[in-house]
Parts: sequence; structure tokens; C-alpha cells
Amino acid sequence: MATIKNSVRLMGNVGMDPDVRTFDNNRKMVRLSIATNESYKNDKGEKVTDTQWHNIVFWGTQATMAESYLKKGDAVIIEGKLAARNYNDKDDVKRYVTEVVVNEFVKISSKE
Repeated sequence: MATIKNSVRLMGNVGMDPDVRTFDNNRKMVRLSIATNESYKNDKGEKVTDTQWHNIVFWGTQATMAESYLKKGDAVIIEGKLAARNYNDKDDVKRYVTEVVVNEFVKISSKE
């Protein structure tokens, strides 16, 4: 049960091609976003789709696999944990971001 404390599972579509970075120690990181959609009917009976965007981060072997196999439009399932961080942008404004750090992922389908 210890791993349930910070666990996220999402199924969605990749919103951008992987942004790949390699650091001095040859450690690789990949960032991308995925969109999840939830549909429901409003009070008027009209179908409404709510899209949520999620920041996703892959490290190491998972990053290498994401770089090789994922591209914009692909359907994917990811499992990972939430991580919050902050940074100062180019205008020295403090920004806060929450990301999903991936433990595992499965590509469901390709856009092609």
C-alpha cells in the first residue's frame, strides 16, 4: 500500500512531440503533455467534452523509450507519481508546476 500514497494513472493523447534533453552525466529526460477527455451531458442534454492537459516527465530508460516510440497524437497510458516544483522564469517571476513523473507507460495506438 505504500506506493498508493502518490500514484497517478492517466489514459490520453500525446499533445506534442517529445522534448528530449540529455544532461552532462548522460542522463536523459523527456517532457511532453497529454490530454485526457471526459464527456458528459449538460442540463440542456448537450454533449460537453472537458479536456485536461497534464505535464509528463520521463527519466532514464523510460525517456529513451518515450523518445523512440511516442509522437504527437499517440494514445498512451501512463503510470507515475505527482511531483511539484518551482522555478524562476526569464523575467525572474517564480512559477509553480505540477508534473507526472512516469514509472511505466504503454502506447495504445498511433495516429498513423
